[in-house]
Order: sequence, then structure tokens, then C-alpha cells
Amino acid sequence: IRYLSLALVPLILGWSVYCLFNYKYKSWYSWCISSAANGVYAFGFVLMTPQIFINYKLKSVAHLPWKALMYKAFNTFVDDAFAWIIEMPTAHRLATLR
Repeated sequence: IRYLSLALVPLILGWSVYCLFNYKYKSWYSWCISSAANGVYAFGFVLMTPQIFINYKLKSVAHLPWKALMYKAFNTFVDDAFAWIIEMPTAHRLATLR
């Protein structure tokens, strides 16, 4: 996680500066909120990466109890469905697919 985070911090900062100069914002506050949200989405992906590696090595999610697996599957489906139905920023829609 540490190496992924070290690689991701400059990318997030670079994207924030790029957005500042190339997109229109109503205020500095909206730019800060947008940059913070994009950072949260990116670090959420970094925190998910070890679990993907564990699942790949085990070739299964058998270690996850049935009820927990069904809860996660249902929660993911509902989150994804509402993200694509309700109008929201594209970054949030893509963040729901992680």
C-alpha cells in the first residue's frame, strides 16, 4: 500500500493542478472539494488493492461468510444502480465501480 500511495500522491496533486487551470469552478472552495473527492476515490482504490491480491492468490472468496458476501454483493449492486440512474459527477460514477 505504501508504494501505491507514494505513486498516487503526485498523480493526484498533478490532476488537481490540471483541473484548476483547465476546468471552470465557481469558487476555490468548489475546487478544493472536487480535488479532495478525487483524492478519496483514488485512495479508496489503493486500499482495495491488497484484498484483490489476496483473492487472486487464494483463487476464491471462500473465506468470506455467506451472509457477508451476499450483503456486499447487494450493497454493491444498489450503489452501482443508483450511481448510474441519479445525476452526479462522472468521477463519482466511476468510483462506484471499484
